[in-house]
Amino acid sequence: MSIQYLSNDSGEITAVQVPIEEWEKIKNIYPDVDSIDFSLPEWHKKLIDSRLEDISKHPDKLKPITFLMNDLDE
Repeated sequence: MSIQYLSNDSGEITAVQVPIEEWEKIKNIYPDVDSIDFSLPEWHKKLIDSRLEDISKHPDKLKPITFLMNDLDE
């Protein structure tokens, strides 16, 4: 597959260009790919904002994921 990456003046990748033949193969595997909506629903945004606010108020409660994984292993 011959994918091309497009970047801005800062060198950050901003887009990906896929040859049409490859795009057709992707569409055959994932027929709904054209209709995927990547926008977040408003309730997701509110939930994220609420969790970020909790983290900023109680940063001591934030623990690395390794703590959770260790607890699950036990």
